[in-house]
Amino acid sequence: MYLSERLIFSAGLLFVLALPMSSALGQEADTAAVEAAVDEVTQVVVSDISAPSDVPEGALTDDEIANGPYAAHNAWMLVCCALVLFMTAPGLAMFYGGLVRRKNVLSVMMQCIFLMGLMTVIWAIYGYSLAFGGDGGWIGNGDYLFMNGVQRVYSETLGEPVTPMEGEMTRLTHMLFQGMFFIITPALICGAFAERIKFSAMVVYSIVWGTLIYCPLCHWVWDGGPLSYNEGSIAGGALDFAGGTVVHISSGISALVAAILIGPRMGFLKEPIQPHNLTYTALGASMLWVGWFGFNAGSEMLSDGLTSSAFAVTHFSAAAGAVAWAMTEWVVLGKPTVLGASSGAVAGLVCITPAAGFVQPMPAIFMGLMAGVVCYWACSKLKFLLKYDDALDAFGVHGVGGTLGAVLTGVFATRACLDVSEGTPIGLIESGGNPTLLIGQIVAVLITFLFAGIGSFVLLKSIDIVIGLRVPAESEQRGLDVTDHGEEGYMFS
Repeated sequence: MYLSERLIFSAGLLFVLALPMSSALGQEADTAAVEAAVDEVTQVVVSDISAPSDVPEGALTDDEIANGPYAAHNAWMLVCCALVLFMTAPGLAMFYGGLVRRKNVLSVMMQCIFLMGLMTVIWAIYGYSLAFGGDGGWIGNGDYLFMNGVQRVYSETLGEPVTPMEGEMTRLTHMLFQGMFFIITPALICGAFAERIKFSAMVVYSIVWGTLIYCPLCHWVWDGGPLSYNEGSIAGGALDFAGGTVVHISSGISALVAAILIGPRMGFLKEPIQPHNLTYTALGASMLWVGWFGFNAGSEMLSDGLTSSAFAVTHFSAAAGAVAWAMTEWVVLGKPTVLGASSGAVAGLVCITPAAGFVQPMPAIFMGLMAGVVCYWACSKLKFLLKYDDALDAFGVHGVGGTLGAVLTGVFATRACLDVSEGTPIGLIESGGNPTLLIGQIVAVLITFLFAGIGSFVLLKSIDIVIGLRVPAESEQRGLDVTDHGEEGYMFS
């Protein structure tokens, strides 16, 4: 019998046996006899509803998934998986590809596409287990190594396959969705050292960075670890709906460290280094905008009212960011640019990421406006003031935008979105000035900066000693498309 049938049968048996027991109690029957009858019924019910030994805990049959409440949620999450993968390629690949010089367009696209494959394999073998192993401590356990406990299994007892579940979706769907974040995060870092890093160094860095920095940080924030929004977490914990700390701040500070250690491109601050194809960049930004709906709204992990809210505030913040950056350019430079509008949209998307499930639409618009102005300043002024060559502004957009979003989450988070009891730390405004959550957000930002920054420094220094980080000067002058990959992005007969 299926689980539902066994439950109905057991409930009926309990009801039938309970009738005479109630009569006996009313007639002051022997207490021992009644207790024995109850124990017998309890044993029958427990033994009847217990899963067979060859069925993983919580696993369901295909019929139970398809005919229950899980089907719609699981289908939505699979769509979100595709949307988030779409962000890396073609989205990020085209966005970054248009920003570099013509001689390096394929090298940047190759980094994004190759990481889609490499990080997927790592995530399936051990990454998911390290991030979501589930012990609630500093790192996950080995329960999900090699897809154990994630993939479908065949139950000899039931005579059919069963699928492990994770909340309202299959665990395989959850693994895929979180794996898309694992892919795009190191790809974001590639923007900092574009046009001058060895491909081999990028590969080694991405593997070790994903293993030793992303997986622990992901576990700390999203799997009950010390930075999660739980009682007993560091500084009361922090809110991060879709990756402000885990994805954007970690990649942003790592990008800054990488840009400083590897050094500027040849000619930086001495000659103009212009994007070669802003059409690619505009299209890439548009693809990122669309894919981000899966990134943020999908992080609710099911389809409900909050999913709609997260979807809406994502769009509003992106729109406000595009307007703010372009308008700032218009005031400062006299002309708004497509690069500015594209970059502003991405900045708004980054800023709303940690807050998407916690803030209302009007604060989201304010956050997008702030992101457009602040990230414009970071990309157009700060990096030249400090003279670091963050080639594609990974730190200026993701590090700065993610930090801004994480802090503002502590200001605007509302109980209307975050369903918590009275007295639980909430945004500064709604709590009447209680800074508990805001302090937790700031502490989480600082810990992420220190952990990812120091970790990246040690990792990059080690790689530089062993195999070297930077390509030879001749390769940098010719372009990495030819020297590293033997191809050209534009070959017209």
